[in-house]
Amino acid sequence: MNRRIFYGLLVAALSVNLFFGAQIYFNSAHASPKDDPYESYKLLADVLEKVRQEYVDGDKLTYQDLIHGALKGMLNSLDPHSEFMDPEKFEELRKETEGEFGGVGIIVEMKDKVLTVISPMEESPGFRAGIMPMDQIIKIDGQTASHFEFEDAVKELHGEPGTSVHLTIRRPSTGEIKDYALQRAIIKVDTVKDIADEEQFPLGPDGIGYVRLLQFGEKTSDDLDKALKKLSDQGMKALILDLRDNPGGLLEQAGQVCEKFLPRGELIVSTIGRGPVAQSEYRANGHGKRIDLPMVVLVNGDSASASEIVAGCLQDLQTITHAIVLGEQTFGKGSVQSILPLSDGSAIRLTTAKYYTPSRKVIHQHGITPDIIVPMSQEDEENLRYKHLPGALQVLEAKEREQVAAVRDRQLDRATDVLKGILLYAQRSPAPSRVAAFRPAQ
Repeated sequence: MNRRIFYGLLVAALSVNLFFGAQIYFNSAHASPKDDPYESYKLLADVLEKVRQEYVDGDKLTYQDLIHGALKGMLNSLDPHSEFMDPEKFEELRKETEGEFGGVGIIVEMKDKVLTVISPMEESPGFRAGIMPMDQIIKIDGQTASHFEFEDAVKELHGEPGTSVHLTIRRPSTGEIKDYALQRAIIKVDTVKDIADEEQFPLGPDGIGYVRLLQFGEKTSDDLDKALKKLSDQGMKALILDLRDNPGGLLEQAGQVCEKFLPRGELIVSTIGRGPVAQSEYRANGHGKRIDLPMVVLVNGDSASASEIVAGCLQDLQTITHAIVLGEQTFGKGSVQSILPLSDGSAIRLTTAKYYTPSRKVIHQHGITPDIIVPMSQEDEENLRYKHLPGALQVLEAKEREQVAAVRDRQLDRATDVLKGILLYAQRSPAPSRVAAFRPAQ
């Protein structure tokens, strides 16, 4: 009896296995050839072996060379922000986020297949030479820049301090093409500055403080704490937070900056993607002293990524933060790049999600629209950037130096006027003032 039961169960198990095996085979056989992983793996292996056996210099290639090359092409084909980083490139990235590396100090990305300057870093060789945002790099050391893979071009810009690199740059606004001979230096990423591009943070007239965030590195939140404490100790009544020309940086630091103006539990930013955590939220943890003052956040077309997260959060939660966003439409870089280390010391930077503001506005390809739009001409923006570093004036002719000296920062002036009005209203009003009352109708 037991034997009959055993054989009966065995036959049943084999029948089930046969059924599901047939289903798997049937589904695989009818799967799209383009989405069949096994056929695609086989194709990659076939090409790998053919290159090794038949390429004229195949004896000089390693399997790692070929796989790394394939990974670079794969990641670059996804979007402008995803990339494969070999161990050397990965180490450079870690140094950048830690606050120090060797190079010429310009942040670049591929825009319309052209290597484009997003922002020169303050006090860097590139900044001193007069390189501007949106400048297009045509040649690097005499070689056409379009022949470089993105990560290889960045590697050429970085390097040992004291070494030289020659760049040929085209400025789209004027069509001018100019050669620059730059000497690489240690780039110290000071991310928080005052109105004089220093770290003294004097309080301005009417009790209005000013802080500029150049980018979001590992020390940005701590340095901002120190700046805000200095201003608060002087009796700060209102704040201008300048995010213009800020290309972004670390998401965690953007969140920690927002936390300084929010009570515990408030939503700062959410991400939606397809990874292990398809949706996540970053909320204020309530640590530290909260700044609860009227504030204007300055942005422009070169405010990107993490700076857009901060501007979007403070704008959406205006009844809490008392923040008004002023300037121009931001860049619209609102995707999440995760750094995924690999077993051989390399890593991939992969776009894994998109950012959403607390009110669920998507940042990517849209940007943040200011509450008060104050446009600036390209000429005025360039003159203001020269004005930030007097040493850069040496590359200008006398007439150009006069123009730089005479230029007014219309956006900063308007921000100051707005805060003066709010403070005056608060003094005259018997009830607590509400910044929302000053927000223009949309």
